[in-house]
Order: sequence, then C-alpha cells, then structure tokens
Amino acid sequence: MQENGVHKESGAGWDIKSMTMDELTALMKENGFPAFRAKQLYRWIHVSLVREYSEMRNIPKAMAEKLSSEYPLTTVRMIDRQVSKLDGTQKYLFAMADNSLVESVFMRYKFGNSVCISSQVGCRMGCRFCASTLDGLIRSLTPSEMLDQIYEIQRVTGERVSHIVVMGTGEPLDNYDNLVRFLRLLTDENGLNISQRNVTVSTCGIVPRIYDLADEKFSITLALSLHAVTDEKRKEIMPIANHYTIAELMEAGRYYFDQTGRQVTFEYSLIRDVNDSAQDAQMLAELARPLKAHINLIPVNPVKERGYRQTKDAGVRAFQKKLEKSGINVSIRRVLGRDIDGACGQLRHRHISGCNEQNASSRTEE
Repeated sequence: MQENGVHKESGAGWDIKSMTMDELTALMKENGFPAFRAKQLYRWIHVSLVREYSEMRNIPKAMAEKLSSEYPLTTVRMIDRQVSKLDGTQKYLFAMADNSLVESVFMRYKFGNSVCISSQVGCRMGCRFCASTLDGLIRSLTPSEMLDQIYEIQRVTGERVSHIVVMGTGEPLDNYDNLVRFLRLLTDENGLNISQRNVTVSTCGIVPRIYDLADEKFSITLALSLHAVTDEKRKEIMPIANHYTIAELMEAGRYYFDQTGRQVTFEYSLIRDVNDSAQDAQMLAELARPLKAHINLIPVNPVKERGYRQTKDAGVRAFQKKLEKSGINVSIRRVLGRDIDGACGQLRHRHISGCNEQNASSRTEE
C-alpha cells in the first residue's frame, strides 16, 4: 500500500530513502532478502546517489525488480536551473512526484559548497518581508524529498556539498519529525556524512519545537529569525509573534545553548525606517548578550508584492558598528543570487506557481 509516496506496510512507515540503516535491514528481512543487502542499498542511495534500482550493479535483478515495484525510490525532478550572472549562484526549481514545486539554492564559498534547501511546499508563517509565504502552505516535504534536493544538485554540478542550510521555502520546525529524520540521515556516517556543525536550521520561532530540537542534542546551528526587538514591532512583520513573545523565544534560545553548547544565531533583516534605528541596535545587543548570540544582519531583499525597502549601505554599517561597540559578534550576510530571486526572502515558484495551487485544490476536493 502506498500513501503519499510512503510505504505503510514496511513497519517503518517511511519511503525507502527515508529509512535508517536499521529500518532498511528490517525491511530486507521482512521481504526475505539477506540483511547485508541493506548496507549495499543504503550506500547506493545515499553515497552513489543513484535514481533507479537498475543502477545498483551488485543487487540481483529479481530483487531490484521487486523493490522497484513495491518500494519506488523518491527522487526530485529538475524543472529549471538559473545561474546568477553576478556571482555564479545557482537556483533550482524541483518537482516532487505529485508535481508540487520547491526551490533550492547552490552557493560556492571559500570554505566549501553550500546548499539552501526547502522543507515545505510553500509556508504558512506569513512573514511580511518573505516571498516564500505568498501562496501559503501546500504540504510538508518528506525526509527523502529534502535529501534529494541535495543529491540532485550534487549530481548536476558534480561537486561535493559540505554545508547545508535549511532556510528555503517553509518553516522547518513546522515539519519537525521529517526534519529530525532528515538531519539524522544527512549526517549519518554511512551516507553523505555531512558534519552536524556544518548544518544550520532556521526558524521564525516555534518555541515548543525549539525545546524539542535542543533535546535531540544535535551539534547543528540554530538560527532564530528575530527581525524586531519588541513584541509590538515583531507582530507587524511576523505573525508568529502573536503566539510567542520575544522573552519566550530568548528563554528557548538559552535552553538550546545550554543543552547543545552551540552558539545561537539571530537572523535580523534590516528594513529601512522599520527596525534599523540606533535604539533598535541597542535593544538587539541587549537581547543577544545573555545568549552570547551571533547576529547575522541581512539587508532585506526586494519582493515586489511587499513594500519594504532596504536599509542603505551606510545605515547597515552604522548598525553593525553599534552592535560591535556593545561587544556583540556580528556579520553582514553576503548577498548572493539576487538577480535570479535566489537571495534570502526571495524564494518562490513564480512562473508556474499555479501547479501548486492546482495540486492543493485537487487534494482538497478529494
């Protein structure tokens, strides 16, 4: 039985690319195959990044045919790739098996290649400065759908990816169980073996899930999308602030730091005449200091449906200096891919977004 691409009779309740090694071993035994086939399959899927069982050269043909029929591999399909003429950043438009669409971004840095992936089709958080939330939430992605964005980019570019940012379309903590399983598979020594320290998960602030993530004891970086220093101002640009106060968010951030030992990052989009005053900088420093948080300043990127304007370069530098004088570790995010709508807050599926709307409508009718 298949339900939304997940095999429900396997005992694990996940599609085969979303299974752990232990679950895959149990599946082999359940189907009468030797246990050692699990490790072979796992390496073909997560190291060699094959898209079909027929590509697995040491798997018997009869076994490959049975698995292909009953446990199809989840793969994403590249619909479009745009390359920035400014900096070489690549933005990918991927289709899932149900034709839902997401975007991912590939960026080259001196420290290695980084991929920003999506965790949901659309987003329901409603942040006013972000294009990704314009069409609302269609559905969450499975662990395999998150993984395969990375796998496909590695296949296309032929380059190793060393850093992952879960900061594309969607709110990762709104897809918590799938996110956690994705992180375990991504960093598994039997797979891509990405260092947990090279993984960043961004959240607009679903406080209970921050506590849950802290208890997982990952060594990943947690990025809190703060963007305002008072609850009143935050409510104007981030609806999540109607549910959780900044004080509650800071407490959760402190708990995450205490449990993991990992420095928390505050993401702060500078919006002209909204949150970029000297007083804003002073109050932001007061929030960051108890957590020893790093602040990542992001000049807000243009989104035509939104009226926000970017703080001028001189204002950004002045804001940075104000924080530094307060003893805060701060950086200004390098803007990559702006000419292809690939920069922070710009991800969306502009030219064929109707497909996602149609998919949502058809599922509602069913």
